[in-house]
Formats: sequence, C-alpha cells, structure tokens
Amino acid sequence: MAGPAVATLVGMRALLLVNPMATSTNRRTRDVIIRALGAAVDLTVEETGYRGHGTLLAATAREKGYDVVAVLGGDGTINEAVNGMVRGERPAPALIVIPGGSANVFARSLGLPNNAVEATGAVLEALREGRRRPVGLGQAIWADGDLDDQPVGDEAEPEHHQGRHSRYFTFCAGLGFDAEVIRAVEGLRSAGYKASPARYIHTMLRHYLITDRRHPALRLERPRQRPLDGLLLAIISNTSPWTYAGNRPITPTPWAGFDTGLDMLGLRRMGPATMFGLTRQIVGERVGLPRGRHFVHLHDEDEFTLVARRPMAFQLDGDYLGERERVTFRSIPSALHVLV
Repeated sequence: MAGPAVATLVGMRALLLVNPMATSTNRRTRDVIIRALGAAVDLTVEETGYRGHGTLLAATAREKGYDVVAVLGGDGTINEAVNGMVRGERPAPALIVIPGGSANVFARSLGLPNNAVEATGAVLEALREGRRRPVGLGQAIWADGDLDDQPVGDEAEPEHHQGRHSRYFTFCAGLGFDAEVIRAVEGLRSAGYKASPARYIHTMLRHYLITDRRHPALRLERPRQRPLDGLLLAIISNTSPWTYAGNRPITPTPWAGFDTGLDMLGLRRMGPATMFGLTRQIVGERVGLPRGRHFVHLHDEDEFTLVARRPMAFQLDGDYLGERERVTFRSIPSALHVLV
C-alpha cells in the first residue's frame, strides 16, 4: 500500500493526534512539539477524547487527503491511528510517531529516541529529507460470538461485516496469559495506579500462581499443516523486541521484523524451571531463539490461527480487547510508510 511522496514540505498537510492522558508528556512538552511541527507543515491538531477516537480521526484525515498523520501518545493511540489510516479508498497518509506513553515499543523498534522532544527532531529531519520506511503490520481476525467484556466500539473495530471483525497491530498480539496480565494492569490503571514495570512484574507473578498450568487450552492451526495442540501460552510478534521492562528489551522472538511475516513463541509447559529458563534467555538484546524442549517457534509466517478450548483474554499492542476463542493472525507486508 503506497504512501505519499515526501519531497517537499510546501503545502504538506499533517494531522497531529495528541493523547492528553499520555503518561510521559505534559502540556509544556506538547506545546513545544506542536510549535516545531507547525513551523514545518500545515498542521491541524486534534486531541483524542475516548477509546477508539484516534481511529475515527485518522480515518477522517485519510478521506480528506492529508499527507501525514502524526501521533503523540503511547502504543494504544498509535494502534488506533494506524487502524484508521490503512482502510479506505484513498492512499494512506505517511505516519509520524512521537513517543508519549510508558513503554513506546513501536517507536523504539523504529529506532526513534524514547524522548518526545528528541524524537520530534528526528522525524522533522526525516520530513526534510523525505525519508520513509515501509512497515508491515499484523492483522487479527475473529468472528461474532466471542465474549467481549470490554467493548471497544465500532471506531476501534473498523472492519465488521458478515459476522467478522478485524484489527491491525503494529508490534504484538497475545491470547491467554499475557493478555490476562494486561487486563489486570488496565484495571489497576483505572483505579488510579501507575502502570510501571514493577507493577507489570508483580501482576505477572500473581497471575502465574493462579494459572491452570496442567490443562493446555490452545491449539495452533496453520494452512496445509497438521494442528498442534497443547499450548499454554502464545506470544505473537511483528517485530523485536516484544516489549520493554524499563530500558531492558524483552526479546522472545528475536528474528521478528517489520519486513518479514509474523513470529510466535509458544509454551507447552509453564513450570518454574521452564519459566526461569525462558526469562533468562529473553531479557536483554538477543540474537538466537530461546532454547527449550517445551518451546514452539514460528518465524516469518503469512497466516496462522489460535483456537482456545475456553474463552481467553485477547490483546493487541498492549491493549486488552475482551475474550476470544478463535483468532486468525495474518501478516500484511508494507501496509504503511513511516517517516523515520
């Protein structure tokens, strides 16, 4: 899907989506960034006000023929904007990412500084030089009938027809354990607690202790291959790292990248020895795959499906999206272009 040519800034129309609740920016920082972008392009600024609003605003920008959509916010806001940008009849705008969240996995995977002001300088340089990078996306597809105890709204699920839903993701997806942890942390955030790395680790340990580790609930299905039963955990990646613990990357799928298909790490066992061995191998910069007799690896896959024996928590790009029993994951090459 081709993006617009970026040869000159004259007459370039850009929409800046700002999440006013982003955790790592304040009003003063936002004003500095708005002035810097506004001096370079014909800039319109919109603040997101509710879940799914970013998708609606980005889709409107595409239909109006904007050249660029810039996002100042975290991974959730970026996900919403991307889902609005890549659907429709008009060519997709180019994307600018300015990190404003707590983890900023997508921005950091692109090589941008984790500081919003420094990242703004980097993307302005990319604007002036016309640099853009094609980026593949992942797509999750599921059917009506799955449980959804946290509705995300029509704007957050733009494709909904004939009983099917789909949504794109930029860096990760999960069904089961990791999504349960994200659901719990989102509940704590709603209660006023900060989503720090320590809170994620504490929540993960608590959920590990209460997880049924004796009855695997996931089955992996791939086109033209026999199904694989007996998975307790499946981590789906569109790039590496999968996430960050503070400044330390977590890399369960080190071969994943924006220019390849989807990767997955599955676990058949989640006993203490298996989890300790996995943790030791995926924290920090890694090159080789984690090794273990209970690990299942997929690399550069075009499509696969996870089927659960019971409804399980589901997440995309770190956002909890209800419970599902069957989700198909597809790789969409060069789905958008990022100025970086």
